[in-house]
Amino acid sequence: MSHGESGFTKIHTQFPVSSSQAGGTGSTPCTPAQPCSKERDETQIQLELLEHTGCQLGQSFMERSETSLAVQLTPRRWLNLQEYQSKKIMADHGVAVQRFFVADSANDALEAAQRLKAKEIVLKAQILAGGRGKGIFNSGLKGGVHLTKDPKTVEQLAKQMIGYNLSTKQTSKDGVTVKKVMVAEALDISRETYFAILMDRACNGPVMVGSPQGGVDIEEVAVTSPELIFKEEIDIFEGIKDHQALQMAKNLGFQGALQQQAADQIKKLYNLFLEIDATQVEVNPFGETPEGQVVCFDAKINFDDNAEFRQKEIFAMDDKSENEPIENEAAKYDLKYIGLDGNIACFVNGAGLAMATCDIISLNGGKPANFLDLGGGVKEAQVYQAFKLLTADPKVEAILVNIFGGIVNCAIIANGITKACQELELKVPLVVRLEGTNVQEAQRILSDSGLPITSANDLEDAAKKAVASVAKK
Repeated sequence: MSHGESGFTKIHTQFPVSSSQAGGTGSTPCTPAQPCSKERDETQIQLELLEHTGCQLGQSFMERSETSLAVQLTPRRWLNLQEYQSKKIMADHGVAVQRFFVADSANDALEAAQRLKAKEIVLKAQILAGGRGKGIFNSGLKGGVHLTKDPKTVEQLAKQMIGYNLSTKQTSKDGVTVKKVMVAEALDISRETYFAILMDRACNGPVMVGSPQGGVDIEEVAVTSPELIFKEEIDIFEGIKDHQALQMAKNLGFQGALQQQAADQIKKLYNLFLEIDATQVEVNPFGETPEGQVVCFDAKINFDDNAEFRQKEIFAMDDKSENEPIENEAAKYDLKYIGLDGNIACFVNGAGLAMATCDIISLNGGKPANFLDLGGGVKEAQVYQAFKLLTADPKVEAILVNIFGGIVNCAIIANGITKACQELELKVPLVVRLEGTNVQEAQRILSDSGLPITSANDLEDAAKKAVASVAKK
């Protein structure tokens, strides 16, 4: 699996997982606790899925099929680390990774290749998107990952990588500019497995997930051979036990001395998981070499944003250079923004509610222009900045505000909306649905403002009015 992609989320929400502890399988197509019933209304199932996964995954975005209303949820890390940064963190915690250097020029790449003194070298473009191996540079070079035995070839390849855009299945059409390359020792892999540790809501703690079939999309394994995926819960108070690590190593197919070596690496990965406040550490492939080494060849790490205050060094490594400028601007005001390709802006509090709002807009024939999550502790200034961001997008032809005031005070939202409309001279239709804390006062504020604001009774009503306002243009 390419760096930047995650497989387990899809397993956890869609596919059966077998447990090495219990030895059974359980289907989890809708929530870990309750499979979807075929008799249940399709829209209701989608909304329940959105509600569950929105809570479980926190920050997510939605990829929509052009031919289907079904949604695919993909985790979005607000802390973005390049592959070489993740590998350095792992190496610093005693996890076995390939020897490597990082270069930002062709000359540095040549020097790095010479310093490695390796039989074979792998050169990897450093961008946050997956699918680099099959990507194409606008320099004409094909592939963001190359193997060679000649350091001079490393230099020539680096010249065609650094400073050029690499397009992959996960980037925009224009691709992403490569600023650094990783020059690493290439190791032969005699066997590939999959291993991950993650926080699981259903288990209220860490869970190990492994499969002897690694190096491929773990989602495919979950569908075709679910019996080859093993799950082991870890007591977060007692930590990982020796017998648990050894059992997982056996399940992954390691034999002889490699079994203990793999178990030791599994324990180090768990310690890493705890020490850096990770929510997921995924290694694919977790492999063995012909020389008898167990190595983490490629990895993805997700971090708990709430632990930033005690993981300052790690969060200082955050690479925002590949984000859209509007996303970086939104982050300054603690707003979570993801641009989509529609024309109805969504102004919502809570990731699950935001995804449901996007879905309802689509179900009513519209297209969401963005995913904007205000969060819980919202202030008037954030509301103003949110409107400023939304109105700056030339694609936006209407704005739908959908707020459920649990923690949020609806009156604060209303005051922020009226101030933004007046100062920014809003020129697009605005539909507002408010519910919850202090909603009567909020409705009075909006009504007394004299602004052309369309009120909605519920989410369905709001979506229909927003779509209709665009259709009138």
